[in-house]
Amino acid sequence: MTEPLPVHVPVLLDQVVHWLVPRSGQTIVDGTLGGGGHTQALAAAVGNDGLIVALDRDPAVIDAAERNLRGLSIKLVQANFCDLPEILEQLEIEAVDGIVLDLGVSSDQLADRSRGFSFSAGGPLDLRFDPLSGEPARRLVNRFSAEHLQQLISSYGEERYARRIAEAIVRRRRERPIETAEELADLIRRCVPRTPDSERIDPATRTFQALRIAVNDELKSLEIALRRIPDCLRRGARMAVISFHSLEDRRVKEAFRGDGRLKALTPRPIRSDEEETARNPRSRSAKMRVAEKL
Repeated sequence: MTEPLPVHVPVLLDQVVHWLVPRSGQTIVDGTLGGGGHTQALAAAVGNDGLIVALDRDPAVIDAAERNLRGLSIKLVQANFCDLPEILEQLEIEAVDGIVLDLGVSSDQLADRSRGFSFSAGGPLDLRFDPLSGEPARRLVNRFSAEHLQQLISSYGEERYARRIAEAIVRRRRERPIETAEELADLIRRCVPRTPDSERIDPATRTFQALRIAVNDELKSLEIALRRIPDCLRRGARMAVISFHSLEDRRVKEAFRGDGRLKALTPRPIRSDEEETARNPRSRSAKMRVAEKL
């Protein structure tokens, strides 16, 4: 029997299963494996006659899933979901019966002190999903000009105090490089005025979001995926995307409404209810949109 997953609490799990309508024998893609919650539930629904193709860019996520999801009908692949057409071709799968993308960072990644995803846990300022690919966030922070940092934090983090934060980063690194997530988070907190919201959301959240998006080229990957993935769906199959900030949600909404291959099924995004938000506070910002292949 499969052991329970260690830390991660999947967001909008019941809604994902409800809207994708998985059935025995189907092939479904989880393009963002993460902690494996959606994958596990979908695998149970399609049974041994079906298959879940689960992708993730993070090799640690794949390693954990090989242990925790052993015995289920799942094919694990370390890859970016925007490369799904090539992955399916390699697996000799012509089309699939459903796709889910959860664009959030998993609780297991946040708990890993060596990655810097959680600024409250400390650790090196890295923020890469694949630690062997790309440039860690600390290099960007210590190399970019104040103008470039301001643009990045403002555009990707929608942070109103981007200029103040960027200038503080440049002043700080003249003394010594910023190396850890905790160092950067403390600096940001001194730049952002305290508000009632800051009791609920850490003032460093938006800047870390911006750096993570930049380091992993997340918005470009999403845009490419939204163009390419519909061709991977069978007629009548559904695609569900869970986003956590307006930059992602806006792209998903526009793609679903403007793509002639798809019919948007959710005029408004699906949100977590009070019960789920109380159980899993990280779900409060989640928005899910669903479309069906025509």
